[in-house]
Amino acid sequence: MNIAALASGGVDSSVAIHLLKEQGFNPTLFYIKIGMEDEHGYIDCPAEDDMTIVNWLGRHYGLKVEMVNLHQEYWDNVVAYTIEQVRRGLTPNPDMMCNKMIKFGYFNDKWGKDFDKIATGHYATTTEINGKIYLSTSPDPVKDQTDFLAQMTSAQIQKTIFPTGHLLKSEVRQIALDAHLPSATRKDSQGICFLGKIHYNDFIRRYLGEKKGKIICLETGKILGEHKGYWFHTIGQRKGIGLSGGPWFVVKKDIDENIIYVSQGYDPETQYGNVINMRGFNYVTDPYCLAGIENGETLDCKFKIRHTPDFTDGTIKKINDIYRIRAKEKQQGIAAGQFAVVYDTDAHICIGSGEIISNDD
Repeated sequence: MNIAALASGGVDSSVAIHLLKEQGFNPTLFYIKIGMEDEHGYIDCPAEDDMTIVNWLGRHYGLKVEMVNLHQEYWDNVVAYTIEQVRRGLTPNPDMMCNKMIKFGYFNDKWGKDFDKIATGHYATTTEINGKIYLSTSPDPVKDQTDFLAQMTSAQIQKTIFPTGHLLKSEVRQIALDAHLPSATRKDSQGICFLGKIHYNDFIRRYLGEKKGKIICLETGKILGEHKGYWFHTIGQRKGIGLSGGPWFVVKKDIDENIIYVSQGYDPETQYGNVINMRGFNYVTDPYCLAGIENGETLDCKFKIRHTPDFTDGTIKKINDIYRIRAKEKQQGIAAGQFAVVYDTDAHICIGSGEIISNDD
């Protein structure tokens, strides 16, 4: 089998390559460079450190290494999306867009098309049912990344393998240590890759600037302070609000008036909801499209509305163009622009995901 392995220089992709070699494969290693230069300067991931490790893997295992440049594609499809979503007062998910559009989209179109499979170090698994491959969860609930892969297409999943997906993070680290891989003790990357060492708010400030606005208590209407722009805050946010006497949570934003509403949690009827509306639902798993959802039937499911090890019980139903999840327990911080990810009732097979919209839309 001819395999293209996406190598980031991190411990997960390094161990994935190690395991492929142990299984008798000789994958071609690809490092996707997505740092970019714009009118404000150069933004980059730590590509030099990454490539040092990727080249070491190539030499150590006798594998071909290629660096591919997807600067412009990443800017057009991930960075620009992030900026526009924030400008609209929404909560973006650039990781989902990167996986769908870059790692398994443009990369496959330009380079991966010549390979049988694309391998990554994601914490996810695939399950074969009746000859078809489905995206399924990792046994490590904390590291499971199926929620970041849930905008991929079924065709993309058919071509993807996750060599480390069946392992716990601790097991991956131990394999790396035993194999003396240079990434064995390297820290996991945090945040959005294209930012490199740039703070998220500094990046947003470059493109959207600052605009002072009021911070108002939702329950009392009292002005508690000022913020520097609604685009620096997201629904459910607790840290970085700058108020004393907390905890305070961002519970609502008035985009037109540039007002942030906060609460300490005294009004669960206002802050919590059990209805999550989505548009543009993407089926990762085709047969669930035939299970009756498209015909108005209600399907029991589990779901997530943020990256968390926990699943919530609920149902999903299509109403006209809207896909509606009704949670059995009320949810805090339902943020428009984020993605709700839907699973089967065993929390094993990932059905798909849709962008959350305001219930007022």
